[in-house]
Amino acid sequence: MPDLTHDSSRSPSPLAPLSSEGEGWLISASAEETRRIGAQIASELKPGDCLLLVGELGAGKTTLVQGLAQGLGVRERVRSPTFVLMHEYHGRIPLYHFDAYRIKNLDELREIGFEETVRSEGVTVIEWGEKTEQLLPRGCWRIFIELLPDQTRRIRVERP
Repeated sequence: MPDLTHDSSRSPSPLAPLSSEGEGWLISASAEETRRIGAQIASELKPGDCLLLVGELGAGKTTLVQGLAQGLGVRERVRSPTFVLMHEYHGRIPLYHFDAYRIKNLDELREIGFEETVRSEGVTVIEWGEKTEQLLPRGCWRIFIELLPDQTRRIRVERP
């Protein structure tokens, strides 16, 4: 993964490792830093990748997707697909952005072609991804976002 350490020319505050091993966890102090982390992750993505985003309401999942989209060259405004289940964006790789927050059962996703989409040549990102694991291929990224009491975000990226 690209270096996610502080670069004073790009960010007013550092992204610091949090874990005692010095790897795996990052701290984001702003929406801009969260988007930057997303853009850096995007630089590693290839067609067919899927990413599960796990975090409570308001943790910053959509903000991270905005950064992923920016890193994939998407020029459209990225917004949460909570009420429509999926948005498609066009960049160097198609980006399929799902939100499973409101689904009641997996058939709702099957009906809109979720299984075919996640196995396509685009990058698929699923907010509330833990609700969809039964439908996913092996090898998806997992990104955990935790909102801390001081309003910073703790982010852990698990690659396949």
